[in-house]
Amino acid sequence: MGATGTYVQLPEVRTWYESEGAGDPLLLLHGGLCTNDTWGAQRAAFAERFRLFLPERRGHGHTPDVDGPLSYRAMADDTIAFIESVVGGPAHLVGWSDGGIVALLVAVARPDLTRKLVVMGANFLPGPQSSAAPEMLDHMRPDAPDMAMFRDLYAAASPDGAGHWPIVAEKVADMIRTQPTISTDDLGRITAPTLVVVGDDDLVTLEHTIALYRAVPDAELAVVPGTSHALPMEKPEHVNRLVLDYLAHDPVPTFFPVRRARSTAAGGARS
Repeated sequence: MGATGTYVQLPEVRTWYESEGAGDPLLLLHGGLCTNDTWGAQRAAFAERFRLFLPERRGHGHTPDVDGPLSYRAMADDTIAFIESVVGGPAHLVGWSDGGIVALLVAVARPDLTRKLVVMGANFLPGPQSSAAPEMLDHMRPDAPDMAMFRDLYAAASPDGAGHWPIVAEKVADMIRTQPTISTDDLGRITAPTLVVVGDDDLVTLEHTIALYRAVPDAELAVVPGTSHALPMEKPEHVNRLVLDYLAHDPVPTFFPVRRARSTAAGGARS
């Protein structure tokens, strides 16, 4: 089945989404200021095994902006409404960057709707506290040369028109500077099996990523060598194998568990 795109009216925003493939449902959640185009290197491989749903969040891609500031929690609420109204049941969540933040919030709020969770280059505290290059936030001006790719993606898709770009860009920059604020206690309530993925030269620091990995119960961690924050585009075959293997298989027993050791175990292999 080929990819199709359409709108669904959610409580807060008319949301564009695309779908393709067959199998268990899987949501691909794009990054900030991006569109579904950035999943181009994943879609074919993932659609061979899963029924893909790719919603574009408020103010992104084909989905219009809404009045007021943007927040990750509002986007998570939109995603929950999308899963309930379009998917109709629990789904795997694969989120990159801002999409990973949204996926974490969905998993915290609605464990009943989350099967397995994969987050790539995601943070649980605001950019100034989690970024390896916080000074970059000072250069996220709508007209900055480094924003050209995002401007082009927006202009090509937005129903609000290219002229609305400066407003959305400022909203997203403000959101990144001040959000998210997910407590480690909330992360500790995630029940979905979780894979945390990061580039070895990611915008999100390795230290912050390790804190995320440690906060989510029984999470697994993958550091992709030779990649930056754009790891799904830079090494797609490597990333795709990691994600698909994680979604398809249960954890293997390990011989010398430490972090995952059961409190009653005296040592040895995990059963």
